[in-house]
Amino acid sequence: MHIPTAPTAALDILPFDRALEEYGQHAGGFDRDAWYYIPDTYGEYRYILGTKGRRPLICAGLNPSTAAPGDLDNTLKSVSRIAAGNGFDSWLMFNVYAQRATRPKDMDPALNVRLHRENMRAFAWALEQSETQPVVWAAWGAVVETRGYLKQCLLDMAAIAEKAGARWVKAGPVSVKGHPHHPLYLRKDAQTEDFDIGRYLAQLHMK
Repeated sequence: MHIPTAPTAALDILPFDRALEEYGQHAGGFDRDAWYYIPDTYGEYRYILGTKGRRPLICAGLNPSTAAPGDLDNTLKSVSRIAAGNGFDSWLMFNVYAQRATRPKDMDPALNVRLHRENMRAFAWALEQSETQPVVWAAWGAVVETRGYLKQCLLDMAAIAEKAGARWVKAGPVSVKGHPHHPLYLRKDAQTEDFDIGRYLAQLHMK
């Protein structure tokens, strides 16, 4: 369980570019030739967690929890299985909002613009890691309705993905309101299918 110690506005946010530059300078007990973990120490936010490869499946969840390299939670174990089962050689876990909070209701009540800006830089970087067309798995679930500002985060992500020529996919059925399925509880052999992000965002109503 990770409950935020303070709103992220009270934190000194490490810019993504600097976190990437410093990657590997801290002792972490994991193989940095096999893993991405940015920042590479456990903290109140996380930009990227995943494995290194030439064709990663970029999973876009809602927000990070406690997972770390070699210590994946059930959600990340599912992401790893589904990435492999759909022909990807690696996976990258990105999140709509970078704040760690096991319970989405504990997320920042208002958008931290700086954290969001750095998180979007992380997303653009993740898209660049694929040697073929980037594939983004929409996997944030219905809890995206937890905070109204998350729609703006999604709009910004969609614009960045479009510029990169990315393909959006989902796994499993969408909810009644059209939200893409969260990775947890998906079948082990779940297959990814095209997801119309533009239509989804046009129909997304959030307070």
